[in-house]
Amino acid sequence: MYENNFPNKRYKHTLEFLKKHIAPSESILDLGVENPFSEIMKSNGYAVTNTGGEDLDVDFQNVAQSDADVVTAFEIFEHLVAPLNVLKEVKAKKLVASIPMRLWFSPAYRSKTDPWDRHYHEFEDWQFDWLLEKAGWTIKDSAKWTNPTKKIGIRPILRYFTNRYYIVYAERET
Repeated sequence: MYENNFPNKRYKHTLEFLKKHIAPSESILDLGVENPFSEIMKSNGYAVTNTGGEDLDVDFQNVAQSDADVVTAFEIFEHLVAPLNVLKEVKAKKLVASIPMRLWFSPAYRSKTDPWDRHYHEFEDWQFDWLLEKAGWTIKDSAKWTNPTKKIGIRPILRYFTNRYYIVYAERET
C-alpha cells in the first residue's frame, strides 16, 4: 500500500491521540477498508470493524446500521464529494477523524492510476471544523503536525514548518 513510504510519524501521532480519548473497551467502526492503521489499532487492544469499500458518498448502510461506540475516519473525508452526508448518518456518540490539510504551495493530491485515491477536498482546519459542526458534532480536542520529507527544494523546506495533518476528537448527542 505505501511502497517504501510508510507513514510512521502520522501513525504515531494518530495512535497517541486515539489513546488519549478512546478506551480499548469501546468498539470502533473505522471508515474505509482494512488498512495498516486498523491493524495497529487492533494490536493495541481496540475492537475494530471496517466498512467494506462502498462509496460512502452514496452508500451509508454500514455506517447507519453500526452500533459501534466510536467512529474513526483517518484520511477519508478528503476523498468524498459530500462528507456531510455520511457524517450525519453516524450513530456513535464519539468521532476521531484526521485529514491532510490543504497546503498553499502544493496542488491537491490525485493518483493517476487509482480513481479512489484522489482528494476532492483538501481542508483548512476551520473548514473541517465547520463541516463537523454542521453535521452535529462538537469538537472537544484537536492537534496538528508537520510532515517533512527528506527531499531537497523549496516545498520540502516549507513542509518542516507548515502543518500537514489535522486530527479531531468530537462528540455529539445521538
